[in-house]
Amino acid sequence: MSIKTITVEKLQDKIADGENLLILDVRNPEDFQNWKIEGKNVQNLNIPYFDFLDNEKAAESHLSKETEVVVVCVKGGSSEMVAEMLADQGYDVFSLEGGMQAWGDFYTFQPVVEDSDISLYQGIRPARGCLSYVIASRDEAIIVDPLRHIDRYLQFVKEKGLKVVSVLDTHGHADHISGGPALAKELDVPYYLHPYDGIHPIDMLPAGISYEMVQPNQEFKVGSTRIKALHIPGHTLGNITYLINDRYLLSGDSIFLQSIARPDLGGKGETWAPVHYESLKRLLELPDETVVLPGHFSSPHEADENGLYTGTLGELKQSNDGLRKVQEGKEAFVQYILSSLPTFPPQYVDIKRVNAGLLQADEDKASELELGRNICALSQAYDD
Repeated sequence: MSIKTITVEKLQDKIADGENLLILDVRNPEDFQNWKIEGKNVQNLNIPYFDFLDNEKAAESHLSKETEVVVVCVKGGSSEMVAEMLADQGYDVFSLEGGMQAWGDFYTFQPVVEDSDISLYQGIRPARGCLSYVIASRDEAIIVDPLRHIDRYLQFVKEKGLKVVSVLDTHGHADHISGGPALAKELDVPYYLHPYDGIHPIDMLPAGISYEMVQPNQEFKVGSTRIKALHIPGHTLGNITYLINDRYLLSGDSIFLQSIARPDLGGKGETWAPVHYESLKRLLELPDETVVLPGHFSSPHEADENGLYTGTLGELKQSNDGLRKVQEGKEAFVQYILSSLPTFPPQYVDIKRVNAGLLQADEDKASELELGRNICALSQAYDD
């Protein structure tokens, strides 16, 4: 019999629509624990593929024939075999085309605002919890924090009829490989980075990439839209947020929805934590109605009813534990943040090297370095 398959695009639509899904992940337990497909009404079940080879009915006690099942493996081959077994047993089952590799490379773009003066889009990479942005006005665009699959951005701006005038990175990323330098080169436009992040913080070597230096309070214009660079060191020494028309704050790796950024990915947590405090304190002086658009999310449950990851600064002052600690003073904040640091992923050192042009990574190496979700927030953000 023919096996039903589902694309990552269709799967994301089902998740966004709040459908009840059971994801049967047949990878090994270690890979499953590192990262999985998540959503508001998604249940996950991990039964390794080899268990089905020993017993075709290995999932019988866990599944219902009334529930839609999506079988997932690494690249799609093993999931098809398991899906065929389950279909023969009468289950409503799909195999995810391309497996977790395809899910890891999937992007979607959601409009934050679209009007005559400004269009702002949030680029979402669900598997990594990474967010990027396209700011557009009068047929021009600036792209902020693009991820490594630059073809996604090229296709999006082409569909929208936009001319990209520059590419910005909020900081030297540790959790994912930036598409900024490659995208700027492809489009023949400037790529901007703060000079403090033009040095690898652990190797103490200057970057091997070309970039324009972002200056504190520098203003960029795209059409009729103004974008102001605010230097807020702490997560990195060159960390920048971008304030759009005094209303929308692209907070990068500073303020997230449920947490704040960790200060130790440059290897200097104790030194940078007090600096981080001063920067966040300044950001909290912005008006409460400022719309915060972060660089990451920790859980898909953070999305609003439109699938966007956003909140006002006033709301986050009340709900975000890290921001509440800022309001308690420097000593309480530093103690809180240093006691809340997750494990330091060793691959983050090499990702920073790649982003600085000090290390080359082909597609296989890049995928290996980026395996799993980002861990840029404090540990509380990842509590189940």
